[in-house]
Amino acid sequence: MIASKTIRVFDLSIALFLLIVLSPLLLILFLLGWVDTKSPLFIQTRYGKNKKLITVVKFRSMKIDAPNISSELIDPKYITSYGKILRKAKLDELPQLWSVLRGDMSLVGPRPCLPSQEAVIKERERLGVFNVQPGITGLAQVLKVDMSNPKLVAALDLKMIKRFSIKNYFFILLSTLRTFIK
Repeated sequence: MIASKTIRVFDLSIALFLLIVLSPLLLILFLLGWVDTKSPLFIQTRYGKNKKLITVVKFRSMKIDAPNISSELIDPKYITSYGKILRKAKLDELPQLWSVLRGDMSLVGPRPCLPSQEAVIKERERLGVFNVQPGITGLAQVLKVDMSNPKLVAALDLKMIKRFSIKNYFFILLSTLRTFIK
């Protein structure tokens, strides 16, 4: 496995660069979110490395009264029209770059899960997935596997962890970027 300090340097450099370059877009998305719900940011508690609770910030894609459950389980009636656009383009994830700067997340790693996602937690604990920093994107996201399949997502997380290298780090980042372009 590669040194975590090397990945941290890449994470900091890339996240800072993206925040600076994308700042006009972030401001526009924030303002559009304000018009949409009057509350453009969505703040949620999730599990990070070693199951430490972390705060994840995203652009709000759901109505204010939406239940605080996994996206896979949410009734589509709670997703706003603007939220559908954000989700389709994965722009709702951009504020998580701050979590990378803070050191709560990496750009690449297992997606942080909610404390209520008991089946995912059980599988990740069994496989030791919580031993690494969670990420904005990972192998499961590239392969379009969500947390509604706990065994598969945890197995893909473990596969990514075991094969982690600088090459794979950039492969996952570039594969994620390709999903934005499609």
